[in-house]
Amino acid sequence: MFYSKNLKKFMNIKHCFFSKKNGFSKGIYKSLNCGRGSKDNKKNINKNLNFVARKMDVKTNDLILMYQTHSNKVVEIKKNNYRKKIKADAIITKMRGIALGVVTADCVPIILYDANNGIVGCIHAGWKGAYSGIIYNTITKIKKLNSNNLIYACVGPCIGVKSYEVDTVFYKKFINKSKNNRKYFSKINDVKKLFNLRRFVTDKLLMHRVKIDQVNRDTFAQKSNFFSYRRSRKLEEKDYGRCISTICMT
Repeated sequence: MFYSKNLKKFMNIKHCFFSKKNGFSKGIYKSLNCGRGSKDNKKNINKNLNFVARKMDVKTNDLILMYQTHSNKVVEIKKNNYRKKIKADAIITKMRGIALGVVTADCVPIILYDANNGIVGCIHAGWKGAYSGIIYNTITKIKKLNSNNLIYACVGPCIGVKSYEVDTVFYKKFINKSKNNRKYFSKINDVKKLFNLRRFVTDKLLMHRVKIDQVNRDTFAQKSNFFSYRRSRKLEEKDYGRCISTICMT
């Protein structure tokens, strides 16, 4: 389990970037697989989510997850919708006693806290979501709820730059959007480059004057701690688990 140094200072919130350890799943999902979209045994996934809920001091039904689609959609969780299926890649709330969760396996989990206004949130920021504005949309939605914001963000474990190999089609997509995006790539050869997803996401947050810290861990490289979509593909496994990151106001 990993934590933000900034967010740890606040006594009225709980948060955690969970590793893949201390769960009930077997095989390629060993052990704390929280991905409902995986092909893992559903009973084991539910046991894992129960474990996470207990650690966050909430009921299992009050651990709110999203149906994530790499979109730029943000949903505010309220009393009238928090029991429903939430199709989004970011959720925010003013509600107390519920935990918001995001599941990842190389994408970036970001957890947020607006200390001035009592708003928490989490973002699923893969390259698609970050590219299409998920971070901008989330910060904008928080600022629409209240002014005079003091927003803290922690960028969690994700695929590291040394592990994120991309092709020229991927590279050109970013460069065509902005020449400034060149700084997020380093060259391997004429065909392949490395992409710094963490830096790309962090810079998007910095544009909004958010106070940021990092849990700078590489999900691809640290096999004992994290699930990784790319590593599973490289190993030719049939599926992959997902780690969970959570935040709540007590």
